[in-house]
Amino acid sequence: MSFFMDPSVTIGTKILEVFYIVMGLMVIYTGVRNLKDKTNPSRYGTCMFWGLLGVVIAFGRWIPAMIDGVLIVLMVIPAILQRVKKGESAGPSKDESERNFKKIGMKIFIPALAIGVCAIIGALFTQIGALAGCSIGVIVSAIILMAFNHANKPLVFLNDSERLLSAMGPLSMLPMLLASLGAIFTAAGVGDVISKLVGGLIPKGNVVIGIIVFAIGMMLFTMVMGNAFAAITVLTVGIGAPFVLAFGADPAVVGVLSLTCGYCGTLLTPMAANFNIVPVALLEMKDRMGVIKNQVVTALVMIVVQIIYMLIAS
Repeated sequence: MSFFMDPSVTIGTKILEVFYIVMGLMVIYTGVRNLKDKTNPSRYGTCMFWGLLGVVIAFGRWIPAMIDGVLIVLMVIPAILQRVKKGESAGPSKDESERNFKKIGMKIFIPALAIGVCAIIGALFTQIGALAGCSIGVIVSAIILMAFNHANKPLVFLNDSERLLSAMGPLSMLPMLLASLGAIFTAAGVGDVISKLVGGLIPKGNVVIGIIVFAIGMMLFTMVMGNAFAAITVLTVGIGAPFVLAFGADPAVVGVLSLTCGYCGTLLTPMAANFNIVPVALLEMKDRMGVIKNQVVTALVMIVVQIIYMLIAS
């Protein structure tokens, strides 16, 4: 309780920690439910993966860093051995889905919109921040769904969360791992290495070429890392700051548009698993690259548009 009573810790951080605990417990529940599911061909490995992940998410702040690391190493063993699978989940039938749609209709988008509204309120009108606001928005959206249909009990949300996590499997961890990768690369000095390599290619003071290289680099590096937020930390140090911002480009414009350039790379990479691989698994598509193939033209057009926009606005 000392963490939650500490006045130096912001209220937003405390709220987030509560949600991390709740999420961790939900992940542990996923492991227990898979362990009891006799239709799961790898229920012990699946339980080990989800159970250890849940412990780290819920209680990682209070567990020594070395123990956290050991738990993570143990957690990935069943994933590496492909022993994390799902059983025969009992999702809603087609008739049930149609009945719910007739009852709720387009109002189904209200709970999703509520999450975004709460995130904006948290970021602009309170001190808790966007992420805590988004987390509160999930609770608000759940309450709205319960009001829409009284059959939506807390157990329904819990079981549907388990079903979604089981369908995603270890891929659900990829966004977290990729987000941390950018900080690791920056601390390792990758940005400085890139700066030295690019220094011989970009004429000193030529902002136009600097912007083009920065934008394309953001797209390519995002394809490698699967996350534009991870890529921008490295590319800004290596290219953005010394070859673009240092010569008078507007940092607000460059920062926003460089992220959009990174998102063009997101459309083209299987590393962006939550966008391009998870839908394949959920929709049971035969072509694992089917989502990416349908986004190639859009990504290439958008990167050209973003580069032109950045050149004009800077």
